[in-house]
Amino acid sequence: MGAILQSLSRTVIAGIVVLVVIVLIVGQATGAGIDLSSHAWWAFFMRWLHVLSGVMWIGLLWYFNFVQTPSMPKIPDDQKPAISKVIAPSALFWFRWAALATVVTGLILGAMNQYLVQALSLQRPFTAIGLGMWFGLVMAFNVWFIIWPNQKKALGMVQVAAEEKAAAARKAMLTSRLNTLLSIPLLYFMVAQQNGGL
Repeated sequence: MGAILQSLSRTVIAGIVVLVVIVLIVGQATGAGIDLSSHAWWAFFMRWLHVLSGVMWIGLLWYFNFVQTPSMPKIPDDQKPAISKVIAPSALFWFRWAALATVVTGLILGAMNQYLVQALSLQRPFTAIGLGMWFGLVMAFNVWFIIWPNQKKALGMVQVAAEEKAAAARKAMLTSRLNTLLSIPLLYFMVAQQNGGL
């Protein structure tokens, strides 16, 4: 078990194996197996991928805003390169690709369930999910076109003057805070659609 848990890739693969085994056992015991020809199963699977990528995206957004950014002033200057050269670039990689995966799986899910156009145009009864989708699209735009380009400057991945580096760091931080603000109504509207609330 230690060999599995010491490797992230082996841990993820083991998690998938555990999921498959449990699904097969429960399916066998209850007679409710997976029907790969069923639209409902594929829609469910796409929703699961959407939630999985969304947890990664919002989890990292909240990590940046609740943990990393507030902790930076407390870290001695000689230790800050570990964050800016190692941890932040890796976290930003997963952050931006999780944002894209969340948007893509959400749009596919909306299309599969035939509410994409109605949701994006905020038509009833898809107003709540539509609002959530628009918040998600704005946030993903912010990730790819404001936060990431400015973080590259702030982290020294793109060489710029010191003043521009400081301005880029501030712009990335403020946009990340805006995304944190937007994540609260986003999550509400995503859950509200399933539960009849607005």
